[in-house]
Amino acid sequence: MKPSAPRTPTVSQLRAFAAVAEHRHFREAASAIGTSQSALSGAVAALEESLGAQLVERTTRRVVITPLGERIAGHSRRVLSALHALTEEAEAARRPFTGPLHLGVIPTVAPYLLPTVLRLVRDAYPDLELHVHEERTPSLLNGLADGRLDLLLLALPAGGALPVAEIPLFDEDFVLVVPPEHPLAGRADVPRDALLDLDVLLLEEGHCLRDQALDICREVGTEPAGGSTRAAGLSTLVQLVAGGLGVTLLPATALDVEAGRTDRLAAVRFARPAPGRRIGLAHRPGSARTNEYGRFAAALREALRGLPVRLAA
Repeated sequence: MKPSAPRTPTVSQLRAFAAVAEHRHFREAASAIGTSQSALSGAVAALEESLGAQLVERTTRRVVITPLGERIAGHSRRVLSALHALTEEAEAARRPFTGPLHLGVIPTVAPYLLPTVLRLVRDAYPDLELHVHEERTPSLLNGLADGRLDLLLLALPAGGALPVAEIPLFDEDFVLVVPPEHPLAGRADVPRDALLDLDVLLLEEGHCLRDQALDICREVGTEPAGGSTRAAGLSTLVQLVAGGLGVTLLPATALDVEAGRTDRLAAVRFARPAPGRRIGLAHRPGSARTNEYGRFAAALREALRGLPVRLAA
């Protein structure tokens, strides 16, 4: 009997499978796209039946995407992105700064810039329905590629496998945070190679700030010596420093918030040029809302003038 030809997948099937391919976990994937685990599992099974191929290996402990599944996941993300661009273009043509906007923000930016972003949207764009998603960079880039997210606020360059359009907002210095009794406490002219003699604590893997801190340490010829100690967020990291476990690097925008939580921290400024990072917006190239994003970036730069940053031109 001749096997039946593959049937065209539905959008819901592609969205379900793209979520599973990203999260490698059915419950987390279902939560990410706002559906039940049973509905998601059924959609993935229906996609496999439509294509006549196995895309997922299901075990009791983990989800494994087959080699064909990895390729289908890439196609799924591109199809979903194109569909999102279609609806986005129609919405943008109707009226700018209206309707939903899904903004992704990295955790090392969200607590320090979101108050300004939310105030700007409330005051200047009251008809914009802003939805904020705090995630790490790889997840944000996947969300942008598959149309789940519209605009990202993150460290640049964003990286990732697919191209993105970037709009720089500002550059900021990194500040060394140490216990108050540390010999470097309060200094404002410390060379980078001072890191050679320090136990630098890092965020856990997956944070772009961890990679940036590693790059700075390697530039001066050292590896962080914080052992197995890792933190999921900057608040925990500075508490580890306050407890005497080492020192760490903080972006300047985070210093007042995090150092204000305890009197057991002191700031150390690097000699010029200080190490730092660039923060900006990223969106899909050719988005129908490109002009809108550019105007939003210009307004956001003005709103950020009071922060310890150097605004991009």
